[in-house]
Amino acid sequence: MSTLRNKVQLIGNLGNNPEIITLDSGKKLAKFSIATNESYKNSEGEKITDTQWHNVVAWNKTAEIIEKYLQKGNEVAIEGKLTSRSYETSEGEKRYVTEVVCNELLMLGNK
Repeated sequence: MSTLRNKVQLIGNLGNNPEIITLDSGKKLAKFSIATNESYKNSEGEKITDTQWHNVVAWNKTAEIIEKYLQKGNEVAIEGKLTSRSYETSEGEKRYVTEVVCNELLMLGNK
């Protein structure tokens, strides 16, 4: 169980085209968001769909695959770990971000 300390598995659809950044070192970074849906029936019997958005980042070879094959709407399964970081805006506000760092990617759906 010690290998399961920080592991996330998600299946969802890309909400936008991936943003690809090539760093000065030559490393590639892919940033995108995916939507996961959960459905349930409320007390009146109506089907309710709850959508959650997840920020995802991927590095190097995984980022190259994302750049080449993925676009808005594609269904993917990802595995990675949760990370949190903070940064300061140009106005001096402190912002906090939680992301999934993807280390495994599976393209789903028809193509």
